[in-house]
Amino acid sequence: MKKNIDEIKKLRYALIGCGRISKKHLEALYSNKSYFIPVACVDIKKELAEKAREEINDEFSDLDMKFYSDYKKMLKENKLDVVAVATESGNHSEIVIDCLENDIHVISEKPMALSIKGCNDVIDAEKKFNKKVTVCLQNRFNQPIQKLKSAVMQERFGKIYHGQISVRWNRNLNYYNQAHWRGTWELDGGSLMNQCIHGIDLLQWIMDGKIKSVYGVIKKYNSPREAEDFGVAILEYEDGKIGIIEGTTDVYPKNLEERISIFGEKGTVVIGGIAVNTIETWRFENEDIVEQRNDPPNVYGFGHIQVYHDFYEAIIKNRKPYITAEDGKKAVEIILAIYKSMLSGNKVDLPLKDFSTDEMKGFFK
Repeated sequence: MKKNIDEIKKLRYALIGCGRISKKHLEALYSNKSYFIPVACVDIKKELAEKAREEINDEFSDLDMKFYSDYKKMLKENKLDVVAVATESGNHSEIVIDCLENDIHVISEKPMALSIKGCNDVIDAEKKFNKKVTVCLQNRFNQPIQKLKSAVMQERFGKIYHGQISVRWNRNLNYYNQAHWRGTWELDGGSLMNQCIHGIDLLQWIMDGKIKSVYGVIKKYNSPREAEDFGVAILEYEDGKIGIIEGTTDVYPKNLEERISIFGEKGTVVIGGIAVNTIETWRFENEDIVEQRNDPPNVYGFGHIQVYHDFYEAIIKNRKPYITAEDGKKAVEIILAIYKSMLSGNKVDLPLKDFSTDEMKGFFK
């Protein structure tokens, strides 16, 4: 009798980074508890790692997890199948590569890196060590987004003219005070790289074409740190499509919406809500959907659960993850091109050979 996938093998799992976003990883772990055996958790703040261990032990009552403040020691002392990396953004690529070198598959938080070189290094290491990497661009799994992607693939829009992503959220002083690295060029980037990257990924994924050039403008209005809290950009595609990006974390007094709009000769679709979970407009010939609202309680949504489930299946079935390392690079490249465009004052051609957030240091004086 053929076994079900959850009867085949449980994967030994560790979490590196136990801060704010780790809660979504734990939620995903608990929802996929049939597939994973938690072994260890790590944070440079030992108390956060210990707290995460206690929470996981409560959920998996038959376990006694270890906790560490040094991820390299954890990798050395434990046999693992999967590691989730949820640290500050600027350290993602280094930690991911260390895991790959230790024969471990990796779930990486976004962004995968803060430079083109960092992205390329991850992709090269994945191939060299024959392991798998997926990136947490979890909004791709939202049901309305899946429906929109399917409509594009079925060519229901006919020719797509243009698309727009608008991310209108709030990150106040308290948010920045919770972690010293937020909003720094070295370890984070600004609102485009940290918050708006999800929407930028959706726009490039849904529009499904080769981007020829990027022209962008960024501003720093309220952020107490180095990097931008507002950005706009125009993406010009080789086939004539135009993509428009608008992203801000200055909306008063709280998160407002994330909205993607796609316009074509035979269709118009707008998906909004707090994190692109609500169909606001769906118009094709003989089909006009009234609003379908399915908002999550926060901007993070529920997509991490699907990321984990898909990655388990990708490992067991030896296939590509739904979201690959190459996918993880695409949104980073667009954002870095926006930064470079602002730095130079010119339109930037893609592909981008190399650029890093480090090159923006001192831009806002």
